[in-house]
Amino acid sequence: MRFGVRQFELSLMHRMRDLNPARVEDALRDMGATRAELRAAHAQWTRILHSPRAPKTLRPLLGRPAYEGTTAVGSLTCGVSRWALPSWPGLEFEVLYGPGGETWNQWFVRPGDPRALPFAELEPWSCVVADVAASFPGAVHQEGQAPHHWALDFGHGRATYRARFVYGLCQRIDPV
Repeated sequence: MRFGVRQFELSLMHRMRDLNPARVEDALRDMGATRAELRAAHAQWTRILHSPRAPKTLRPLLGRPAYEGTTAVGSLTCGVSRWALPSWPGLEFEVLYGPGGETWNQWFVRPGDPRALPFAELEPWSCVVADVAASFPGAVHQEGQAPHHWALDFGHGRATYRARFVYGLCQRIDPV
């Protein structure tokens, strides 16, 4: 089976299922995909990642990025590539490459500036880490509980909430 955009989306959803299984099930139904296809895509992605011939970038798998450029991280200049994926319109999957071409980070971002959102509009799969941080100044970044997981603790009203992310994409918001 050729690995392309659909398989990549499914492999991302495999990890998202950890925190938002109902949303992943809805997405599978919308895509006309099965759980078996999701598992097969994840297994194929894992084999690609651990292959000695693994590509250094996602370009051979996903095609030309929507954006390619560089960014400064401290005193280093790093490469940045971003792809638009059909399941997440308005967002892009970003890969940050170190000076030697190694992948340093990969997650969803909003092209341009983050969007400040009111609490009621923090919907799963519609906002990213930078959006929540921009919406609630003073939000505290937390490590996630598994690979590619992330969390932000923030206050709203008199309560504290934890936004949970997979690949930088909001999966759910829980009271702390």
